[in-house]
Amino acid sequence: MKLSHRITNLTEGGSDGWDVFYRARRMISEGQAITELTIGEHDIGTDPVILDAMDASARGGHTGYAMVPGTDLLRDTVAARVQIRTGVKTTRDNVLITPGGQAALFAAHIAACNPGDTGLFLDPYYATYPGTIRAAGAIARPVQTHAMDAFQPRESEIERFAGGAVSLLINTPNNPTGVVYSQDTLNAVANVCKNRDLWLVSDEVYDTQVWEGNHLSPRALPGMAERTLVVGSMSKSHAMTGSRCGWIIGPEEVVEHLINLATNTTYGVPGFIQDAASFALNSGHKLEEKIAEPFRRRRSLAMQVLGGQQIVGLIPAQGAMYLMLDIQATGLTGDSFANALLDSHKIAVMPGESFGMAAAGHIRVAMTIADEKLVSALQTICDFAAQLAENRGAA
Repeated sequence: MKLSHRITNLTEGGSDGWDVFYRARRMISEGQAITELTIGEHDIGTDPVILDAMDASARGGHTGYAMVPGTDLLRDTVAARVQIRTGVKTTRDNVLITPGGQAALFAAHIAACNPGDTGLFLDPYYATYPGTIRAAGAIARPVQTHAMDAFQPRESEIERFAGGAVSLLINTPNNPTGVVYSQDTLNAVANVCKNRDLWLVSDEVYDTQVWEGNHLSPRALPGMAERTLVVGSMSKSHAMTGSRCGWIIGPEEVVEHLINLATNTTYGVPGFIQDAASFALNSGHKLEEKIAEPFRRRRSLAMQVLGGQQIVGLIPAQGAMYLMLDIQATGLTGDSFANALLDSHKIAVMPGESFGMAAAGHIRVAMTIADEKLVSALQTICDFAAQLAENRGAA
């Protein structure tokens, strides 16, 4: 029996980018002590007050089928939050609740792309982006950004690849780079989308983790609300990664069709999860700040460590829970450096190449361990890189 080309082509027959992560997890399962700096998983669990709300809802009986589009309460809550933050009129009819941001990314591309269409995405990218576009039956085409531009995309580069495309996927604050796209960058993105009649899929799951500047949703730009599909999630803002609760925001007509998609795929999100999400969102800014604060603090500590040496470069860490480090002075690829670091120092990081060739020669570090352990790991990374650079110079 043959499998579909769509399922066998998700990674185009190559790696899915998670090889070092899988290897580190195997070493942990074998009893080795590994400093884990790979994935964006909070080192604190979901806040007990959110869990209490979840428990109360479940014990109160909200364990059956929930409405497929999401509960009215959560859709209204998300809509109000988005309207306050962006100034764009948003109602529950613009909101579909999804099983996490990943399901929303898939739904957005199902809505935007016919089989065989081209969907653009920016490189570096979150590892699932090209596979998500291919899963929708579309052709995934990367648009490179450049370290010399702090990975801010150039309008000319997007324009160069936009011919024949139907959608563009962006992510700000950005995973993996930690860059927050500027007003000028987003204006440029909007220009191309309007001129080339592209759908814009805007992944904004890190919108509460901004350390420098401000988060601007491109949906708020002139002429963009009718062509932008925004992906959001409780995972990063409220440390609810395992709860799998996200949303997609778009024009009412699009959401109506996406409800049909959800009816035939996910069939909604558990009601007690949605009630907990409503409680969390209605708890206000202070709870979000509490969850974001460790990463803000660790980013400052990381800048101190990295500022004391000249070998490892830091891409501007303006948002999100990651550091993108330039290790090209060692002469190694990000993949080779990450594997050597894991072998010699039992520290697991993600190679830049896991996120596209634009990040070759870089590594991504997740700031998801206690402050003192992160500082120690970063110092070890810098020392290791310095040793490799010295050996390279002596060769």
